[in-house]
Amino acid sequence: MYRGGIGQWAYIVHRLTGIGIFLYLLLHIFDTLLVRVAPETFNHLVQNVYAQAWFKPFEILLVATVLYHALNGIRIIVIDFFDIPSTYHRHLFAAAMITFVLLFIPSVYFLVKPVWMHAGGS
Repeated sequence: MYRGGIGQWAYIVHRLTGIGIFLYLLLHIFDTLLVRVAPETFNHLVQNVYAQAWFKPFEILLVATVLYHALNGIRIIVIDFFDIPSTYHRHLFAAAMITFVLLFIPSVYFLVKPVWMHAGGS
């Protein structure tokens, strides 16, 4: 019975992150439009949603989504443009995930640091 492999899971997650980035882009276009159409609504949204500590996990999820999608996209480009034997696909995926972790951890630190600083200063 076929249970899929790393390539299939990378494909599924790549598609899901692509959809997530697209939905974020639509939301970002809408809330940026509010700056011109309804500035007070935009300010309310920034102060009462985006600037709140409970919103940080969504920012972290956005960073993870964009980072995974970009690194996996680079992996796909390398596979498509260079004649790489399929035996090396796992190695490329592992390299992409190691790079993901190395870039994601400092990103989370800098995203969460203001929340820690604010909580410690209160």
